[in-house]
Amino acid sequence: MKTTIYYFSGTGNSLKIARDIAARLGDTTLIPVGKAINEPLDLSADRIGLVFPVYMWGMPDIIARFARRLTVGSDKYLFAVVNYGGFPGATLPSLAKTLKKQGSSLSASFGIKMPGNYIPMYGARPETELKTTFEKASGKVAAIVAAITKGERTKPVSSGFPLDMISSLVYAISMPRIHTMDKSFVVQDTCTSCNICFKICPVDNIKMANGRPVWQGKCEQCMACIQFCPVEAIQYGKKTPGRKRYHNPDVKVAEMMCR
Repeated sequence: MKTTIYYFSGTGNSLKIARDIAARLGDTTLIPVGKAINEPLDLSADRIGLVFPVYMWGMPDIIARFARRLTVGSDKYLFAVVNYGGFPGATLPSLAKTLKKQGSSLSASFGIKMPGNYIPMYGARPETELKTTFEKASGKVAAIVAAITKGERTKPVSSGFPLDMISSLVYAISMPRIHTMDKSFVVQDTCTSCNICFKICPVDNIKMANGRPVWQGKCEQCMACIQFCPVEAIQYGKKTPGRKRYHNPDVKVAEMMCR
């Protein structure tokens, strides 16, 4: 049985999950949403999957836009896997509603707790805590693959009332301004012009000018640029200097390159 998984990943968590699911399912093609969003979609596989992180207790904007292109017939098994640092909120019920408007149906959905990456609010967690989180995530992936293989159908995973209501409100307030939040990124003189930030941005939001990154106002707040900068020359306002960076240890920077 053929499977296509579309994934969106800033610091590697979603790519790691998508890759692990693909390895267990077999005969699976992985496609980054950043590339697929502007191209014709091949939805001929028997199973279609979406793997992405929770941003501001909801879908990344690029996922919301991509979901509106997913016209999948009832004969397809369409599943989604979200990862989150805190809780999923109403992300998956919202995805299900978006898909329903396109005549599609979310067959099953799952959530996995992973290390958060939103460095404007916090730094990377201690190594012991990360190890425990990864071990639990691995077990969860195995259970998810078993459910997908059986064709199980589930209701959209959520945090329940009142967290769903609160998260929906926060999302509605925050998401309209997310693209221009990149104005808070600054570049220090320690920048080596390595171009990694430019190459790694999944939505082509960074251009290089005089060897320095310049953000273009279409940010997804994935934090790939700041987290993967090898000399920590990128900061977000005044809060991030000295904060420990994070990206998934099983994902190499070369695997995240988009250009």
